[in-house]
Amino acid sequence: MPVVVVESPAKAKTINKYLGSDYTVLASYGHVRDLPPKDGSVIPDNDFEMLWEVGNDSRKHVKAIADALKEDNNLILATDPDREGEAISWHLEEALRKRKAIKKDTPVSRVVFNAITKSAVTEAMKNPRDVDGDLVEAYLARRALDYLVGFNLSPVLWRKLPGARSAGRVQSVCLRLIVEREMEIEAFNPREYWSVKALLQTPRGQQFEARLVSYAGKKLDRYDLENEQQAGLAVAAIEARELSVLSVEAKPASRNPSAPFMTSTLQQEASRKFGFGARQTMSTAQRLYEAGYITYMRTDGIDMAPEAVTAARDEIATRYGKDYVPAEPRVYKNKAKNAQEAHECIRPTEMSRDPSANDIARLEPDQRKLYDLIWKRTIACQMTGARLERTAVEIGSSDGQVGLRATGQVVLFDGFLKVYEEGRDDVVIDDEDDANRLPQMTEGDATKKDSVTPEQHFTQPPPRYTEATLVKKMEELGIGRPSTYASIVTTIQDREYVRKDKGRLIPEDKGRIVTMFLLNFFRQYVGYEFTADLEEELDKVSAGEIEYKKLLARFWRDFSAAIAETSELRISEVLDKLDKALEKQLYPPREDGSDPRKCPLCGTGDLHLKTSRSGGFVGCSNYPECRYTRPIGGGEETQGDRILGEDENGEEISLRSGRFGPYVQRGEVSEENKKPDRASLPKGWSADDMDLEKALTLLSLPRLIGQHPEGGEIKSNFGRFGPYVMHQLPDEAKPVYANLKDPQDVFEIGMNRAVEMLAEKRANPGRGRQAAAKALKELGEHPNEGGPVNVMDGRYGPYVKWAKVNATLPKDVKPEDVTMEMAVNLIAEKAAKAGKGKKKPAKKKA
Repeated sequence: MPVVVVESPAKAKTINKYLGSDYTVLASYGHVRDLPPKDGSVIPDNDFEMLWEVGNDSRKHVKAIADALKEDNNLILATDPDREGEAISWHLEEALRKRKAIKKDTPVSRVVFNAITKSAVTEAMKNPRDVDGDLVEAYLARRALDYLVGFNLSPVLWRKLPGARSAGRVQSVCLRLIVEREMEIEAFNPREYWSVKALLQTPRGQQFEARLVSYAGKKLDRYDLENEQQAGLAVAAIEARELSVLSVEAKPASRNPSAPFMTSTLQQEASRKFGFGARQTMSTAQRLYEAGYITYMRTDGIDMAPEAVTAARDEIATRYGKDYVPAEPRVYKNKAKNAQEAHECIRPTEMSRDPSANDIARLEPDQRKLYDLIWKRTIACQMTGARLERTAVEIGSSDGQVGLRATGQVVLFDGFLKVYEEGRDDVVIDDEDDANRLPQMTEGDATKKDSVTPEQHFTQPPPRYTEATLVKKMEELGIGRPSTYASIVTTIQDREYVRKDKGRLIPEDKGRIVTMFLLNFFRQYVGYEFTADLEEELDKVSAGEIEYKKLLARFWRDFSAAIAETSELRISEVLDKLDKALEKQLYPPREDGSDPRKCPLCGTGDLHLKTSRSGGFVGCSNYPECRYTRPIGGGEETQGDRILGEDENGEEISLRSGRFGPYVQRGEVSEENKKPDRASLPKGWSADDMDLEKALTLLSLPRLIGQHPEGGEIKSNFGRFGPYVMHQLPDEAKPVYANLKDPQDVFEIGMNRAVEMLAEKRANPGRGRQAAAKALKELGEHPNEGGPVNVMDGRYGPYVKWAKVNATLPKDVKPEDVTMEMAVNLIAEKAAKAGKGKKKPAKKKA
């Protein structure tokens, strides 16, 4: 039986079902080999030699494939149909040759299929080929570039900017987009403008709305009415005049459907419609693909196979009638610059399998939603366009001093809108047509005024990026490729360079300082054009037009020189240059005209850019005497560290900033007082609202509530996990802690309630050592190693538990959505990381 190798066990299971007992189908579980994360894995001086290593978790899978080849001397590589898939096939073949599992007479072939269906798989088996050397070289070039940038630039960051974690060839350019958008928002000055709307009536008493478009005989531009006074004069001008219909114009219009999905547009639409992150979209699509429901989900292509177009048109005719089928099939041209890497669009493998089908209804919620989206978009893309009628009515006064316009839109034939309409990103639309039909009007009709209303507006700054709009922008600029978007957006969040708040990506100070550093010392390598041009060259490598080692040599020559030059700079030199480059942003003019660099707290020190492990900030040169600080993005209203007053003994009470947030302190560190009293601000307390009374209250903690009836003191305080009450009975080895919900309870809780809470805690100790944690979801036995796999609820969020391995769930994955396959992958990743992180035991001395 020939040995067929795919990436994942789920894919292996589906393919095995189609191929039957004549083949042995095994999974490689990913890339098999990678560059070890250490210096020297790529050697530029030795013709860019790359030293690969089989991962600890991959060895047993390679061994299983090698053992299977002993039984049947025939290897078929059936990994994914893209550059990454080609690389996995190449890695596997190389690893097996090193083990001598592939002999001189072993036939090795490569098959690809764009969908995991019986017809696609069996057809692929009839058309084997060799591993594509050009695609492999494109992968090698990309991997070497990413390694050379990451492992040479990151150490420079660590040394020059404490707290910076890493830089990447595409990751840093993506971060730059987010930081520069935030700077645009901060620099934005809103501009006031007004508009005027009138609620009018036709002679038949039907109401409609019109807006002022000309005033004093001139066309009204957006900013012509600058203030309330000018808007009031316009309102008075309308109210003082009789209005009538000057013209009615109805124009036919049409809308055509969007192209079928490729990777980036699927990520964007799933984000708009469901709030899915890029990684969540891709992992969900991966499961649908491996189960045979959709075609391959990493693609730049938007063209559709002729048989799929025919099937879609037949389905439309059956479901909606022949009026919804255009005379000719719709053809969408492929956007991918490199045809070798362009695949079919993302579509259902069977058009007749709609979202209500039984097997789709049994899928997990995220998979059902995404399949529904893909099915509707695919069907809609082959439907007739929507026919509309747009009506514009001009209304004005006889003297031509005021003119108003009413617009309406009516759908005459819904066409593809019957099935699907694309979502929208943040856009500002000044003259969006009203979705409703206007009442019947004819030229010369008098219109009665029901009300005339002025409306104040302010121009809005550009919106922060969502994952969807960021992916769209990267695609427009030609940065990265579909297979990398999800991992890049995830990485900059994992590095704590960016945080996501209500779906918006906001740069942290750490991310800002890294971007500023790169823009000042490695500007070329975070340039949008440079990165896009490099992507084009990599595409030429995969097309066989460029030799990849020449590309690497050209890049490394300039990049290594830039690294060497920057490595010699002292941290103070780096900060001085950044401080000067960012002067306008860090020190904007003050309203009182005073020097924006003077410290607002002590009045004598100068402000300067500084760094810490948590990122960059602006601080006073008189530190430690003056402890004023503020964030890079903060304005003058940020109070920073300050003295709050003195206690009854004359000790100075101050508010300070620390690694873990703001805190209050009594006195200063000295030889006599090495550890002065300190207290962190509880959750919900603002540093700007702190005063002496609140600080003294915090420093008085722990609070003695009283004596427990059975002996011992009951106290309240704030701890690592929030507010609590605490008590220890004489016969107890350790104190008992009961959590409080409201921070204010620390200062207000009375004896009765405290005793009651402690008694309840003793009766129900929860998930301490006395009681085992309960699983949120039981997944069953591990398919490879045995032993139960469960989803548990932990102190830091839900996690997958198997044996002694605990793997935290990604933020965008819900416990109820976890499958066994997903759990096994998370466990394998966690086990691999744990293996790399273990220290070697010290050698015994003789």
